[in-house]
Amino acid sequence: MEKFDIAKQADLTNISITENDMIERYLKLYGGTISDVLDGMGYKDQVLPKELKGLTPDAKFCGTALTATGEPSDIYDADTIFIPILEMLGDVKKNNVVITQPNDNSCSHLGELSATTIKSRGGNGAVIFGGVRDVDYIHQLGLPVFHLYTTPKDVMGRWLLTKYNIEIQIENVTIFPNDIIFADKDGVIIIPKAVAIAVLLKAEELHFTENNVREDVINGMHPVDAYKKHGWF
Repeated sequence: MEKFDIAKQADLTNISITENDMIERYLKLYGGTISDVLDGMGYKDQVLPKELKGLTPDAKFCGTALTATGEPSDIYDADTIFIPILEMLGDVKKNNVVITQPNDNSCSHLGELSATTIKSRGGNGAVIFGGVRDVDYIHQLGLPVFHLYTTPKDVMGRWLLTKYNIEIQIENVTIFPNDIIFADKDGVIIIPKAVAIAVLLKAEELHFTENNVREDVINGMHPVDAYKKHGWF
């Protein structure tokens, strides 16, 4: 049996994977494996801050990034505030994950009607580096959401969405439109689009290796021997 080598690049020869298939295959994995592979490939800053939590304990999703950003604003005009948000929501496509860097902590940046629009347009989830409200309705809707806090405060007179489908920064992580976003109980990971297939193949290989290590340890093998046998622990 060949030992697992995290530094060995996946063979992408003749590999063709549809977006749907890629997402389904990512969902069979878990965050630790994906993060380990990204680390091994030299992508060290791909995990979003640990303060982001799922609205539900079992929140898990994978999809393509639809990025958005904004700024605090005291504007109290409905058209000025809501139309940019509605334009962004109108551009949600199948498998999108709306990810917002609001640069603000004064209010909610996602509510039930926005969540309903995301889900009805085929979106897979949302990551809000800010606030969320209408939690019961979003639970009933079944859209998985990661957030920093909840508050009933509306955006009116507090916050303005300024741009979307652009590069954004959440602390030390850079997110580009159509990057792959994976989220589970361990946290939220950004997988650069250019290496998404390579990361998937390597993570699947590591997942297989970890299953073999687990089986050997359960059957009584010393953990050092399991590590020497498989090259991973």
